[in-house]
Amino acid sequence: MSTVHRARAQTPPNPADLDSASDASEPERTRPRPRHGRLTLGLLALVGLLAALAVLSVAVGARPMDLGEVWSGLTDRASDAYPVVTELRLPRTALGLASGAALGLAGALMQAMTRNPLADPGLLGVNTGAAAAVVTASFFLGSFGFTQTIAFAFLGAAVASVAVYLIAGAASATPARLALAGAAVTAAGYAYVSAIQLMDAATLDQMRFWSVGSLVNAHQTPILPVALLIAVAAAGGILLARPLNALALGDATATGLGVDPRVLRVAGIAAITVLAGTATAVCGPIVFVGLVVPHAVRAFTGPDQHWVLPYSMLTGAAFLLAADVLGRVVGRPGEVQVGIVCAVAGGPFFLHLVSRRKVARL
Repeated sequence: MSTVHRARAQTPPNPADLDSASDASEPERTRPRPRHGRLTLGLLALVGLLAALAVLSVAVGARPMDLGEVWSGLTDRASDAYPVVTELRLPRTALGLASGAALGLAGALMQAMTRNPLADPGLLGVNTGAAAAVVTASFFLGSFGFTQTIAFAFLGAAVASVAVYLIAGAASATPARLALAGAAVTAAGYAYVSAIQLMDAATLDQMRFWSVGSLVNAHQTPILPVALLIAVAAAGGILLARPLNALALGDATATGLGVDPRVLRVAGIAAITVLAGTATAVCGPIVFVGLVVPHAVRAFTGPDQHWVLPYSMLTGAAFLLAADVLGRVVGRPGEVQVGIVCAVAGGPFFLHLVSRRKVARL
């Protein structure tokens, strides 16, 4: 009997048994992530798409241009196309790229930080704060220029974001508290804006066009300062990819991995405020870009924020610029404002998302 037991003990294990045992002991794995080479090629493809959309944005308008006219408008000051290209369409294209990138990245940061797949930059009261500041300034100061509108809108966005964070409890601002505080500030802000507009017809006239969301006033916008501000905030936001991956495992796990959730949320709110606040200030409150883009991106990249954040930035720029071009084509000889096109495109997606039986957690 002892010889039999010794022989059994020395018998090498069956590889199939080892595989089944390891599968039973390890937790169920998620789908394998796409290879880095595929994701890198995807980024390069997005850059190429942005270049093509930029050329299309310059060529399409009330007066269509072929590539020869576009090139002439860029290089020949004596050309009839030169003022159209350099003074109107190039600034509009640059503003669309910068604002779309800001909104896409802000949405991805917002959803990752709150672990809420339905979160949008407007959840922090950014849009409402900007609108409230512009309405207040118009009510007390009367008519003012577009640069002043940008300044007041950005200030209002920053104040609203700080208010949301303080209401949620600066020391214990959980995702649920941030969402509830943001909803409360948004509701109060819209009620305030509506009341002021009903009291003052001049304020209503000034706000009507801005509140739709448009790139028409790009030629009046200081493009370079806006682009630099968005670039700095975008760089800071992308640097949050690693701690956001840790936060996705829960606050306790993130703390164990060396990430302070409170510091991370302060940094995230600051980046979101600058990104979404700047885009809202120069274009008005454009909805659904920050909601739709991160979901489309995660379907391709998976949940890793190292890929989600840059993909969301580039995809947001492509989405907004494509919507602007589509609005100019559909509404000829006029145009449909980009905020309306984004709402029409993003609305059905949002309804599909909320109607699903189970929305994936982040």
